[in-house]
Amino acid sequence: MSETTIKIPAELFALAESSHFEGAYDLPELAIGPDDYVFAGPLAWQVDITNTGSALLVEGSIAGEGTCACSRCLEDVSHDFQGTVEGYFLIGDAGNAFDEDEEEIGEDEFEVLPDDHMLDLAPLLQAALVIDAPDMPLCREDCAGLCPQCGANLNEGDCGCGEDPELAAFEQEANPFSALANFKFE
Repeated sequence: MSETTIKIPAELFALAESSHFEGAYDLPELAIGPDDYVFAGPLAWQVDITNTGSALLVEGSIAGEGTCACSRCLEDVSHDFQGTVEGYFLIGDAGNAFDEDEEEIGEDEFEVLPDDHMLDLAPLLQAALVIDAPDMPLCREDCAGLCPQCGANLNEGDCGCGEDPELAAFEQEANPFSALANFKFE
């Protein structure tokens, strides 16, 4: 059994029963879009599982610190993850009741609790991290990024590329709108 797998106890199959579970999730790396987050240590998770009658409702959180590259300057940036874990698992025959209405509900909308009553939380935990991740991780709000000419980190100061007169003349000639530079607008 892994650190994110829970054996649902028999008492949770009674209506309105609830149990609390917690643990540590050792996730060394997680790709979220173009960003690869590295976690130095395990992430702490906790969930409450409640029997709603025909399903088990999973609610909780996952927390930890992940590091990835800044979207502009590629320096390491940390993000304090505080994800909300949510899941809904149909119990036994309740999953078969939805087979007839599959077109209306959608087959991916509900998960069914496996027959062995083992619930793997890893997909729910990872989904919570993905939702909590920033769209564009930045080392700071006003990150200047990298120089498009030489690749220098502009947060450390001006690289001097813009001061090269030959480079400036080349860029002006390559610009398709350079013919409008001397145009007089009235």
